[in-house]
Amino acid sequence: MDVVVLVSGRGSNLRAICSAIDAGTCHANIVGVVSDRKKAAALEFAEGRGIPTRVVSLRKGDDRNAWNDSLTAEVASLEPDLVVLAGFMRVLGAPLLERFPGRIINVHPALLPSFPGHSGPQDALDGGVRVSGCTVHIVDTGVDTGPILAQAAVPVLADDTVDTLHSRIQVQEHRLLPRVIHQIAIGAITLDPLTMSTPVADPTLSLSVPDI
Repeated sequence: MDVVVLVSGRGSNLRAICSAIDAGTCHANIVGVVSDRKKAAALEFAEGRGIPTRVVSLRKGDDRNAWNDSLTAEVASLEPDLVVLAGFMRVLGAPLLERFPGRIINVHPALLPSFPGHSGPQDALDGGVRVSGCTVHIVDTGVDTGPILAQAAVPVLADDTVDTLHSRIQVQEHRLLPRVIHQIAIGAITLDPLTMSTPVADPTLSLSVPDI
């Protein structure tokens, strides 16, 4: 299965996917990495592996509709079977969603539907919850509102900061996201745009909470 990965930063989830591919536990082929930031460290990593890269920058004052069209064109030119958002810090517009209906997934650092948006770990701490985690879901027109494919949980410790909690969540992201991609590749998870509200997922992908 050919995959395009969208990134904005250092690309820790991209690295995890590549590690799983190298280990033979994720049957996918990354055909391109696309970023909204030309200095994203993930681009350098991808280039070092010979993966084609694209940059579609969005600066303050730019035409958002034109950016959506450019992003869609760049992703489509790579002809992916699946688009993976791995730390991509932009909300996708209609053109990309319509070009790849039901074939865009995202990893989010919270147990959705709780704490959507860009500050999941902080919101978990502010909310006083004892368990947080990560979610892989299909991307729809909302913000982290698409059908959930799999989740992994971590305890929230009494002395946690945003950084320590987020770091533990990322450990689970790096395990969960490649597994979901693999399950999609082998057909264990079916992504059907006509039945997006009820994706067929392998329940073993949801991980238990470690002991506190």
